Amino acid sequence: MKTYYDRTKNDTVKMDVGTRFPLTIKQIGINGEGIGYYKHKIVFIPNALPEELVTAEATEVTDRYIRARIHTMRRESQHRVPTRDSYAEEVGGFELEHLSYPQQLKFKRDLVMQSLEKFKPRGYNKYQIRATLGMENPYEYRNKAQFQIRMIDGHVAAGLFKPGSHDLVDLETCSVQMPATMKVMRAIVKMIEDLGIPVYDEEANSGIIKTVVVRVANETGNVQVTFITNTPKLLKKHNLLTRIAEELPEVTSVMQNVNKGTSPLVWGSETIHLAGSTAITEKINNLQFRLSARAFLQLNPAQTDVLYAETRRALRVNKHDTLVDAYAGIGTIGLSMATKVKQVVGMEIIEDAVKDANFNAALNGIDNAHYEVGTAEDIMPQWLEQGLQVDAMVVDPPRAGLDEKLIEQILLADPEKLVYVSCNPSTLARDLVTLTDRYNVEYMQPVDMMPQTPKCEVVVKLVRN
Repeated sequence: MKTYYDRTKNDTVKMDVGTRFPLTIKQIGINGEGIGYYKHKIVFIPNALPEELVTAEATEVTDRYIRARIHTMRRESQHRVPTRDSYAEEVGGFELEHLSYPQQLKFKRDLVMQSLEKFKPRGYNKYQIRATLGMENPYEYRNKAQFQIRMIDGHVAAGLFKPGSHDLVDLETCSVQMPATMKVMRAIVKMIEDLGIPVYDEEANSGIIKTVVVRVANETGNVQVTFITNTPKLLKKHNLLTRIAEELPEVTSVMQNVNKGTSPLVWGSETIHLAGSTAITEKINNLQFRLSARAFLQLNPAQTDVLYAETRRALRVNKHDTLVDAYAGIGTIGLSMATKVKQVVGMEIIEDAVKDANFNAALNGIDNAHYEVGTAEDIMPQWLEQGLQVDAMVVDPPRAGLDEKLIEQILLADPEKLVYVSCNPSTLARDLVTLTDRYNVEYMQPVDMMPQTPKCEVVVKLVRN
């Protein structure tokens, strides 16, 4: 039993794991959990909503916080709704499914405000933070399913791990996935089981298939299947590919990615073409984009259109501008503005994605865009030394935010027009502390790219002060 001592009081309060106690939920945390306070100590409790009164049961006790679960609901929030997924409380990706959608949108705007209050970039209390742009139907939006493959009770299972563990939950249905991804995923699972292809055993570091990735191109209907394997050898490969061709005609690309051993990373460095095309084609804003297996694309096609439209609106480029597209992926943002600028130059660390970006430029008849492999913080100094005049810049970093060296290069390049597309309000607020030495925040526009989760994208328009 772990013991907790409340150091905010003169008397010592003892609590063991398993202790039950009353708790009023005050707010939602950045990971979607409910937050309350017991004897002045913060308590994190999943699936709880503000103003709810629960009997909580401690699951982890430390000097700084308590983690708990709901044992009994004593007063329910008026904003609580039934979940569509029976496993919504077991795995990630559904952290807010019990909260009404209008309140999810409000929470995501509040999340931006909380992050700003924590880091306090210059002038933060006067920023214009617009209402979150949401979806008409906040379900069946994910264009990619990346499910772990394991054996459960003698059968092949495909799904997600419980938080903080490698206990797999088999997802036979999933309300946030596009139906096409789940149809193909469950068919593939049946094929693996029927053919007796060994799946990965983590304890023994044996077996072959670790993960199956199914991605659908929303506009074309093309589907790509990637088998991530523990070995280059894929047993029953011919039989598997024959069944895919016969039973799943929508699958136009089959790939294999090799990721040996117990690496915590999902993807390995070697990708092998198995059948069909090496990529699928998606259409965004009337442009065609080739998607190789490892290429990044936003998971929500409908909201991608919204996000990119907001990005273009914030940047307001013209025919004389040189636009830098940092963290470019397959070029979706930069190429969507190529006809409106003098030139687009971009960078991305994944080589296959850069190949796709340059291919996509040629595919769409765009001759004023070029992408290079490397980190933005390494390539930007080279371009500036070569005399590149940066008029406009869009940065769309991963959740870790901008590298400090890149921020230095942005301030050195001093583009007149700068837009930050963030998928993490916390690192955004941190980065704004430095960026606002030179730029003012004109407005922030949250966009809900992942309904039923606490994740939020924000488009930030910055202007030189």
